[in-house]
Order: sequence, then C-alpha cells, then structure tokens
Amino acid sequence: MPSYTVTVATGSQWFAGTDDYVYITLVGTDKESEKTLLDKPLYDDFERGAVDSYEVNVSENLGDIELIKIEKRKYWMQDDWYCRYITVKTPEGNYVEFPCYRWVTDEKEIILRDGRAHLPQEDKTRLAKQHRRKELEFRQKVYRWKEWHPGFPMSIDSNTHKELPRDIQFDSEKGVDFILNYSKAIENLYINRFMHMFQSSWNDFADFERIFVRISNTISEYVMHHWQEDFMFGYQFLNGCNPVMIQKCTQLPDKFPVTNAMVEECLERDLTLEEELKAGNIYIADYEIMEGVSANSTDPCTLQYLAAPICLLYKNMQNKVLPIAIQLGQTPGEDNPIFLPTDEKYDWLLAKIWVRSSDFHVHQTVTHLLRTHLISEVFGIAMFRQLPAVHPVFKLLIPHIRFTIAINTKAREQLICECGLFDKANGTGGGGHVQLVQKAMKTFTYKSLCFPEIIKSRGLDSQEELPYYFFRDDGLKVWEAVKSFVLDIVDIYYSNDQAVQGDEEIQAFVKDVCSFGMQDQDCCEFPKSLQTKEQLVEYLTVVVFTASAQHASINFGQYDWCSWIPNSPPTMRKPPPTNKGEVTLKFIIESLPDRGRSCWHLGAVWALSQFQENELFLGMYPDEHFTEKQPKAAMGRFRTKLNEISCLIKSRNEGKKLPYYYLSPDRIPNSVAV
Repeated sequence: MPSYTVTVATGSQWFAGTDDYVYITLVGTDKESEKTLLDKPLYDDFERGAVDSYEVNVSENLGDIELIKIEKRKYWMQDDWYCRYITVKTPEGNYVEFPCYRWVTDEKEIILRDGRAHLPQEDKTRLAKQHRRKELEFRQKVYRWKEWHPGFPMSIDSNTHKELPRDIQFDSEKGVDFILNYSKAIENLYINRFMHMFQSSWNDFADFERIFVRISNTISEYVMHHWQEDFMFGYQFLNGCNPVMIQKCTQLPDKFPVTNAMVEECLERDLTLEEELKAGNIYIADYEIMEGVSANSTDPCTLQYLAAPICLLYKNMQNKVLPIAIQLGQTPGEDNPIFLPTDEKYDWLLAKIWVRSSDFHVHQTVTHLLRTHLISEVFGIAMFRQLPAVHPVFKLLIPHIRFTIAINTKAREQLICECGLFDKANGTGGGGHVQLVQKAMKTFTYKSLCFPEIIKSRGLDSQEELPYYFFRDDGLKVWEAVKSFVLDIVDIYYSNDQAVQGDEEIQAFVKDVCSFGMQDQDCCEFPKSLQTKEQLVEYLTVVVFTASAQHASINFGQYDWCSWIPNSPPTMRKPPPTNKGEVTLKFIIESLPDRGRSCWHLGAVWALSQFQENELFLGMYPDEHFTEKQPKAAMGRFRTKLNEISCLIKSRNEGKKLPYYYLSPDRIPNSVAV
C-alpha cells in the first residue's frame, strides 16, 4: 500500500497553534486520496513553531501531487491556526513543497498548489486552471475597493482592523494601536506632565529641552544645537526627513521677485544672481501645494495657521546649500515681504521656521502618507485581487506588502480620521490633511515613483554638482540593486516580451492599479498594460522600492529631525509676519506649538520612528514562497549586493557628525508597516 509522508509546519506567532481537528486530502494527476485526519485535539500537535510529520496511506499511487486540501474543524471553540508550509514525500522518495503562510480559520477548506511558480498561460490541465480561477474569484470577494475620501487613492473595504481578512492582519493588534503606542511613548519620554498644557507656551527655546533631553540621540542633539544655522536649514533639504522638495532653479518664477541687490551679499563667486542661475548654483523649494489648505480649527481656544512659502537656496563654494531668500506666501506684495539672511535675526529665523513647518506638513501628508502608505496599499490590494499565489509576481511582491493594508486601516481608524490623533497637534488636522492629499493626487504620476527619473527631473542627478546629496546617492544604489533582483526574477519566468503580453493576470494587475486604485485619473499616467519585459521590470521595481527604500528614507528619520520642536513645528499659533522688523523672541515662542501639542508631536515622531518587533529588512525572506533553486539563487545575489551597499554606507558615515543611514539596506524594512 503506497504511503505518503506529510510534514506540516506551524507558525511561530503567538496563538499560531491549534487544538482543532485538522484534515488533509492529497490530489494527484491520477487520483485523489481520502480525507485523512492528521491530529486529534489535545495531542500536542500543531503547536506554535512545531514541525509535525504524518503518514497518509492510499490504496494506489495518486500520480503527481498537484494540490492538497486542508480543512480544520472546531473542537471546542474558535481556534485559528497559522500554517507555514506542507511538504509531501512521495512513495518514490520525491519531495513536493506546498507554501501556505496563511491562517486557517473557521471550517473552510483551503486548497494549496505546489510551490513552483507558473504563469497563467503555462497551466494546461483543467485542475490547475480551475484552482487558479477559483482562488482569484474568492479573493476578489474579500479584497474589495472602497473610496475613503473623494480624490484619494482607493483603499480596502474595511472600517476597522478586525474586519480585515485574517491573513493581512497584524499578529497582535495591540502592537499597532496608535493611541496605546503614543501614550506609551509619552510615558516613556517622561513628558506626560505636560500633556494637558494646551494653550500654555514655553518660556524660550531652552525650555523645549524639558521634553527633549531624556531621549536625545546623536542627530537630534546636533539639530538642537545647530538648528538656527543656515547650513543646518539647507542641509535638511538634501538629507533630512523630506529630501524631495529641492530642485534646481534656472529661472525665477514671476511670483518670487528676488533681485540681485537683495542677495548679492550672499553670493560668493563674484557673479550676479542671473549668472549664478545660469551656472546651476541656485535651487528652489516651493510649497505651493499648501496654498488654500484649511488650518486646524478643531480647538476653538487655539487659532492655528498655515503658509505656502517659497525658499531660494544657494550652493556656495564649499558646496553647502544655504537659504538666501524666503517668501511666506505665493502672491508677492507689500504684505508678503521677501525675507533675507541680512534682515533682523528674528525676522530671518521665523521665516525659516515657517518653511520648516510647511515642510513638515507636506512631508507627513504627501511624501509619507500618500506617496508610500496609500500607493503601496493600492499595489497590495490589486495584487491580492489579480495574482494567485502560484504567480511568480505574487511570490515576489508578497513580502513587500506585509502589514501595509493593516497599518493603513489602523491609521484610518485612529490617526487620520475625523477627531483622530492627527487633529491633536497638527496644523493640517481637522481636514487640511485631506485637502493636501486631494491636491497632491492631481500631480501624482507613475513616473514620479521612478527614483532615477524623479531625481533627474529635479536637476539633481549630478554628483559632481551636488556632492553631499546622500539621499540621491544611496537611493540610486538601492534602486539598482532592487532592479537587478527584479530583472533576475522576470528573466526566470518570462522568456520574451510576448510572455508579458500573454500574461492576462499581470495585465489585470496593472489595470486594476490604474483603473480602480488610482481611479483612472487622467494625470496619473499609470500604465493600464505592459508590453515588454523592460516595462514589467520597471513597474515591479517601483512597487518594491516604494514599499521598502522610499518609505524608510522618509519615515525613520522623523525623531532625528522633528523631535526638536522649533526645527519642525507641527503647527503655528500666530500668522506669518507681514512686515519686517517686528518679530521678537516672544512672538516666535508664542507662534510655536504649546506644551501640550509639543508633547503629542514628540510622542508621534518617536513612535513612528521605531522598527517593528522582529522586523524583516530588505532581502530577508524567511517565508519561502519561491521553492525553486533559480529564484533562491537570485535572492542570495540580492542580499550580497545589499550587504555591499550597507558596508559602503557604514564606511562613509564613520566619523561624521551627521551620518546618513536611512537608506542603508540593513535599516530598510521590506514593507510599509509603521
């Protein structure tokens, strides 16, 4: 009598094991086995982290094992089970691997296909085609699109984390509870005594140290000591939390009438402003998107204000980027003066503070929320809806979607919702953040996610011209490493361009992203189809890079750069100055966030800058969705390249007072999960 050895691996998460009845059925090309009970309740099998083996006896050989069916029946009470994988040893001694990495819940049957990746056009048997189709039909019922706000990218149709499909929930919802985490952060930072001091101003800049010193670090301490310096202000446009706003300026916009006479004392090369523009030494950061955004009005006791500044920057002879002119509104006029480094000390300082505050809002809502969190959720939902587990692109992308839909759902539930935590301390709370996303969506294009292209479009691609732009340098290295890895995977499974064109599932995936996820907006220019392997490689590189490196680069530096409140105010309590010579230190302090809002802000940036427990960094793929040798070898080469980049970055950072490590691969999580 032929016998098959079935090995079952249970997950190591808390509560991953089960005491329920577990049955298995082997489906071969010739025959299907009878349903076999693998474990009886309370027999200590299927415990957390366990690997258990069983014998399945059949009356005759089943042929090649194509599928296995798993069924769990309740013993006493609901007891979910996380199955990592199942391996079947045939009577001939061959091993067939069946990746699962799913929660087995209720009393529904789960059908697994062996781990070899297949394109849809490669499936020839009725059984394989039917399994593929039914898996997608089920997923499309579970992973539904929903519009959270008009003008937003579409999101998952779930109001709470608990409503999500079990497979994409966090292992422990408690670990990602924003209210709990913020409260913990505030308690750990010893700032809870200031929490309820809304409307209570600090006494002076030094007074902010009362909520800062206990958790200081190298970069944040440096920021605290040097934040008023023009060098530190300019440096953050290159390597701070939001290094995506600066671009080369070859012609001043009419709305920003800076003259040579205004800035000539700041220019070092004996050139006029016009000549410096032509020489490529002038840069600009324009926060036009902030114009017309409503300021937070949720607290009637505190008026809050926003601005839409423009900042002109100059690369001096030491290649430092320094501010030389700031206008705090988009429309020039007598009540909207251009502030200069030669102005009174506090006039110039407050102008820079306003730029930093506006940068904070654009960073949080556009650079961070929209362009990493929300777009990665779009890619994730489309993936689940259109790519079955056997598809090589599903296997490639699934580690880079891990917990993304869950963290976004939790954010909509607690953070960015009406009366959410975002309203407590942010000047764009109460609806301004929604307006910002809606405005940003009108200029959000697919090509703006292609890292080399967006760097080049901003005129910042020359390392010789701008030698200390580490965000660019490290980002390009990681982009190329990701692209090389994606190319390796694509080359394994797609022999030519015709294979891409004939892959109906990958075509449905990209169409779902554009037509539903991005709501088919004319401006977005997301492709609705892919015609070549080159296009597919670029598209998948965008998905992986955005979820990993792009998010890491703009998320995990938040405590470093934003914990010193005057350097990154989350709100302003006085309007922008309309005249020069009237700003005092007292006015600046009264403009900055009060004690209560400062504490909420500090708790937020600390919590958002923490890695997840048991974080999986770029290239770490413990779940073996790929079972073949070729993709595993590609993963090995990917890890080698990433390690080389990490070593280069570590070597460059040695001895630096301001090390840049946000794009070191050993600090880049695989996915957007915080």
